[in-house]
Amino acid sequence: MFDRDNTGTINFQEFQSLWKYVTDWQNTFRSYDRDNSGSIDRNELKTALTSFGYRLSDKFYDILVRKFDRQGRGTVAFDDFIQCSVVLQTLTNAFRYHDSDQDGWIQISYEQFLTLVFNLKS
Repeated sequence: MFDRDNTGTINFQEFQSLWKYVTDWQNTFRSYDRDNSGSIDRNELKTALTSFGYRLSDKFYDILVRKFDRQGRGTVAFDDFIQCSVVLQTLTNAFRYHDSDQDGWIQISYEQFLTLVFNLKS
């Protein structure tokens, strides 16, 4: 992702971009980790994603926590928070591509759905 010149390694300038990316995510994570526990609970995740513009059901936040809680604590760690956010954004972009009238609904075939999911880059 940060290997801009496709050499298979990152140079100092590319590393600076990577460092800024991680630092920005860390600051975002800390701002939503209200209790300073080092992880994001369901309510903190909801607050974060709502501030990012997502309007999701409480049931869906339960799904997100189950999916991105690799430690089995009912919370989402820093690296999992990044992954959750990136996956959600990637899926949203793929959905928007098919939602030509931007009404929140798409109609696609099963194969189109599989193509959409398997072509995701996250």
